[in-house]
Parts: sequence; structure tokens; C-alpha cells
Amino acid sequence: MLVNLNDLLPDAAASDYSVPCFNVFGYEDARAVVEAAEEVGKAVILACNKDVVDFYGVETAAAMFLNLAHNSSVPVCLHLDHTYEEDIVYRALKAGFSSVMFDGSQLTLEENIARTKKVVDVAHALGASVEGEIGSVPYEEGRDHIKSIYTEPEDAARFAEESGVDCVAISVGNIHRLTEPTCTIDFGRLDRIASEVSVPLVIHGSSGIRDEDMLKLKQSRVSKFNIGTCLRQALGHNLRGYMNDEPQKFDRIYFMQKQCRTLSKKRFATLSYYLKIESPT
Repeated sequence: MLVNLNDLLPDAAASDYSVPCFNVFGYEDARAVVEAAEEVGKAVILACNKDVVDFYGVETAAAMFLNLAHNSSVPVCLHLDHTYEEDIVYRALKAGFSSVMFDGSQLTLEENIARTKKVVDVAHALGASVEGEIGSVPYEEGRDHIKSIYTEPEDAARFAEESGVDCVAISVGNIHRLTEPTCTIDFGRLDRIASEVSVPLVIHGSSGIRDEDMLKLKQSRVSKFNIGTCLRQALGHNLRGYMNDEPQKFDRIYFMQKQCRTLSKKRFATLSYYLKIESPT
């Protein structure tokens, strides 16, 4: 069933668990995520980033993933990830996305608030949720123009209050697109933000966070983790291995069926970890 972030995150923020948000890049990995969520009987968030929107177009992406969400036996939120242009956000809402992220993190605080509030007004009128970002989570690669700015607690509080967003992505040492868990999380800063911001908090760049820090973050007001790089690695490495093992095969569906089965098993383990307060097995 299709839901938005307001159906999922407030309870998570008030409890000792978080909801995983998986960046998916096609039907096969999205299907694997939903099947894994159904295996554990928990809600999940499918996220489309800029690369997906640029490649498929936001309307095609919506049609492909909404079918999975509507037919799932567990709650599934279809979320538009980091988007800097309001026109794409509005197209996504019209196409059926149940949640969007307007990323004004590269703007001044005042402009971020003003532009995000306009998006919030439209999205809420359509029954969709909105995520914003204050501070700026940097990228290890691929987005050189994105700044690295730690979130200031007082700015986060003002942004959440005046923009009306449903959740806030924060920068506390997390980094996008790390291939190894090498982030150093500033938990003191996180605690100060959590004490001043009433809406749920979001962490991007979860592939770069150590397991022990993930466990601590889940027990804070962090209610959503964005996970992408480690799953892209799994898909790419597995697919390469399958094709190298059977060089005489060339049918795309043959390889993607094998990949989907493998990803479902891997994501089952990953989902179980992110959804529960326990060490990964």
C-alpha cells in the first residue's frame, strides 16, 4: 500500500527504530527491496534520486515504482530524493509520488525556508509529505558543487518551524557515496539538534556509517536512513560476477532474474538490521 512519510516517521522518531529509505535505480532492485520488506513485514521507503529522474524522467519512474507500492502487502512510501528544482517536484507530485524532498541546502537559510514552504503548501494540499535539508551533507564523489556544512541546531529549529516540513535531513559528519564506513558522527551536535527540532530527523549517506554508530543513531530522533551506495555495490559486483561466470549468456532478463533473487536475500538481511535494534549477523 502506498503511504507518505507522515505515516511512518513520527512513530519511529519517538521509538528506538528507524525506517530504511533505499535509493533504487530500476525495477529489479526496487522489486527486491519491496519483497524483502514483505518478508520482514515492515514498511519501507523507495527513493528516486537525480540520476534516476534524469535517465527515466520523473513520470516514467513514478509509473514503474507506484505499481510495486500499490500492490505491496506492507506500507511503501515513494519518495523523490534530493531535488533542487520546484518544477520537477511538482511534476513528481502530479505523477503520484507520495513524498518529495526539496533540497535548498545550498541556499541561504532565508531562501531555503521560503522556497521549501511553497513546496510544502503544494505537497500537503495533495496529501504528500516533504523532506528538507539544513546544513549540507557533502558527497565523496559525483557532486563536487555540494558544500560541506554542519547543521547548526538553531538554524534547524527555525527551518523546521517556518518551512513546515515533515522531516529534516541534517549534516553531523555523514557523507554521501562513501564505499567504506569511515564517517565520524558528531553525536553532541545531533543531541543539540534533537533537543530543538520537533519533527523527525533524517540521515543521508548511511553506507558510510559504522554499525555501532547506526545503532546509536536509531535510538535518537533519527527516524529515516537513506541507503544507496552499498546496494549499488552489491548489484554491480554481483551482476559482473554472473556475466563473467557465464560468458556465453547474453539475455538481460536471465541475468536480472538471478540478480533480483540475490538482492532479495541480501536486502532481507539489510532490512532486518536497519529495522531492529540489534547487531548485524
